Amino acid sequence: MQEQVPFFAFRDFVPGVQQQLEQALVHVAQRGNFILGEEVGSFEKEFASYLAEGTTAIGVGNGFDALVISLKALGIGAGAEVIVPSNSYMATVNAVLQVKAKPVLVEPDKYTYNLTAANAEKAITPKTKAILPVHLYGQACQMDELMQLAHKYNLSVVEDCAQAHGAAFKDQLIGTFGDAAAFSFYPTKNLGAMGDGGAIVTSNALVADFAQQYRNYGQKQKYIGELVGVNSRLDELQAAILRIKLQHLHQYNAERQRLANVYLQELNGVGDLLLPQTAESCSHVYHIFNIRTKQRDALQNYLREQGICTAIHYPVPVHLQPAYIFLGYGAGDFPVAEELALTSISLPLFPGLTEQEQERVIKAVREFYQDK
Repeated sequence: MQEQVPFFAFRDFVPGVQQQLEQALVHVAQRGNFILGEEVGSFEKEFASYLAEGTTAIGVGNGFDALVISLKALGIGAGAEVIVPSNSYMATVNAVLQVKAKPVLVEPDKYTYNLTAANAEKAITPKTKAILPVHLYGQACQMDELMQLAHKYNLSVVEDCAQAHGAAFKDQLIGTFGDAAAFSFYPTKNLGAMGDGGAIVTSNALVADFAQQYRNYGQKQKYIGELVGVNSRLDELQAAILRIKLQHLHQYNAERQRLANVYLQELNGVGDLLLPQTAESCSHVYHIFNIRTKQRDALQNYLREQGICTAIHYPVPVHLQPAYIFLGYGAGDFPVAEELALTSISLPLFPGLTEQEQERVIKAVREFYQDK
């Protein structure tokens, strides 16, 4: 019996990196400084430098906290409306609710699945204070039009970069367009830690100053609380891991793009599959390789029978989740998001996926449609 093809697996894709990671953990343990120490400070500088000159990175506990703190830093709160794509993961909506603002859902482009300025503008009201574009699945949003829209209506922009480390629009890395950006370093991300972690990135000194205090109980100096904050600090161990992985992010992303191109070539024209489409001037780092088919459930079951693991991103759109009924949306309000939820399936794609494993996936998908 063949082994399963995993949807995702941690593999030593760049030889020797796993040993470096283990050594880094031991080094932090031996140093004995575990909170906001040398590793966090160094990672923050290195990550900011990787993204763009003049930016500041502030390490926090996770990507969700990065969103919440970014919104708070920009003064987004009760009475404000924030435009959010209707097909994003629930964490994006939760962050808006956490600051007591109102999430206003907007349909994405039906081919790229990203928020567009044209769709966002339709939802702007006098209460709108921010736009929260999500660089979904690893593809950069078309940021020039979104930033122009924000300037036109004097809105803040918080980029959700949780799935798109290293993606770019017109050769400018995402996370450097808006007033603030939120990154997640959840282990399976393109830049992933060995646990939870996140970062806020900004070129606004006031936002950076607020975030640095707020993440650490509101302290600028120990035991002196200048504002009411929280405990959301990137861990020293995770920062040490991220410093090493950041050095190889380009290589990891290049491998994801290579694997995606194989799928795009080999699955083109197969059955009713809709393959990922990348917008003009946008790059895609394929955190997720999402395909669409009206036979999604049957295809997923068939692949499971062949020992191939897949995932669905996401099976229930936010507006139909039980927790968000109070927002007042219902079935049929967001047909694009609902169609994506019914037709999307994500294929295995990660650095270290072997040629043989990918060939098994492609062969199985083709065979599924041959039997139809």
